[in-house]
Amino acid sequence: MTPTEPTGPLQGLTVIDLATMMAAPWAATFLADFGADVIKVEHPEHGDHARQFGLSKGGQPVFWKTLARNKRSVTVNLKDEHGQEIVRKMVRSADVVVENFRPGVLTGWGLDYEQLALENPRIIMLSVTGYGQNGPYASRAGFGTLLEAMSGFAYTNGHPDGPPTLPAVPLADGVAGAFGALSIMAAVYERDVAGSNRGQQIDMSLFEPLARLHEGHLLEYSALGLVRGRLGNRSLSSAPRNVYRAADDRWVALSASAQPVFERLMGAVGRAELVKDPRFLTNHDRIQNSAVLDEIVGAWIAARPRDEAIETLSRSGAAVGPIYSAQELLEDPQVKARGSFETWQDPDLGEIVIPSVVAKFSRTPGAVRHLGQGKGEATRVVLTELGYSPEEIDALSEQGAI
Repeated sequence: MTPTEPTGPLQGLTVIDLATMMAAPWAATFLADFGADVIKVEHPEHGDHARQFGLSKGGQPVFWKTLARNKRSVTVNLKDEHGQEIVRKMVRSADVVVENFRPGVLTGWGLDYEQLALENPRIIMLSVTGYGQNGPYASRAGFGTLLEAMSGFAYTNGHPDGPPTLPAVPLADGVAGAFGALSIMAAVYERDVAGSNRGQQIDMSLFEPLARLHEGHLLEYSALGLVRGRLGNRSLSSAPRNVYRAADDRWVALSASAQPVFERLMGAVGRAELVKDPRFLTNHDRIQNSAVLDEIVGAWIAARPRDEAIETLSRSGAAVGPIYSAQELLEDPQVKARGSFETWQDPDLGEIVIPSVVAKFSRTPGAVRHLGQGKGEATRVVLTELGYSPEEIDALSEQGAI
C-alpha cells in the first residue's frame, strides 16, 4: 500500500492530539482512520513516549507505525508560551482536542478546556486519565495495568488455582480508546446535528469502560450477592465451554450454550444418548456437570488433529474454532477474504502487515492513508497552514518552541 488522500465519513473534522502513549491517542487514531485530519502534537525533543513503547526494528518502534497512522506529526513545546500560542491557534479552527495529562496540568499552561473554549466555544475536549477528573484518586498516575486490576478484569481472568491474570495486550487503553472515539462522535452529533453549536469536555477514565464490560459480574453481585471468581476457560452461563488440546498439540475453542448446538455436538462426538441424560438435559444441568462434559469432549478432540476435529464438528453445526497464533491469524482464508490486514512498504521497517480499518462501510469507507510519521515531519506544513511565515517558523525553532 502507498499513501493516499483522505477518505471516509469524517473528512472535514479536525482533531488536535495532545496526548501521549495509548488510550487517548488511540481514540484519535480511530477517528483518523475514517478521514479526520488529526494533528499529532509531540514534544520537540523526545516526542510521544509511545515511540519508545514495545519492540523495535533497526531502532524504529514497530507499534508506533499503526498507533500514529493517518496523523500529521507536529512538534510543539507545551511549556513554552510561544508553543502554547501555537496550540491556541490550532484550536481556533479545530473541532476536537484529545489529551491525557493529569488534572490541572493543562490549566497551568493555559490550555485546559475552559481556556480553550474561550478561543473556540465549539471545541470538544476528550480528557483521558486513569481515574477520572474528580474523586480521591484523580491525581494518581493511572496506567492500563493498574486499571485492568481495579476494573475487575484481572480478578476473574485466569484459572481457579492460579493468580489473577492481566491481559497480554493494552486492553484498558484499547477499550477506553474505542469508548473515547464513540464519545467524541456523540458530542459532535449534539453540537452539529442536534444544533447546540457548543462544545464540551468529555471526562474518560481508564477503569470505567473496562468495568462496563463486566456488567454481568457486577449485576450478579448486586442482585444475587455472587462474587464471580476465576473459572479458567469455563463459564457459569454455558457448558460445555472450554479450550481443548488436539492430537497435534494445537488448541480448539468450543461453546455449546444453546440446546440445539449441544445436541449436534453430542451427535458429532458419537454420544447422542447423552442428550437425554438427566445430568445434561438443560444448560443449567450441564453447568453443574461441566467437568464430565469437558472430559468427554476433550477426549474426542485429543484423539484427532486440530483441523480435522474442527472440520468434523463444524459440519455437524457445532460452534467450534481454532485458537490462533499471530502467524495463523494472518494466514487464515477468512481473514484474507475480509481484507482484515494490509501489507505496506514502510521506509523504516520495510514490508509490514497492519490491521485494516474497523469496521467496513459500504459507501464511505475509512482507509489507512499513511503510517506513523517521523517526529515533527509535518510541523512546517501545519504551521504554514496556520499563517506562520518561514522566518517565523525558523525563529520558533531556534527558541525551542517547536
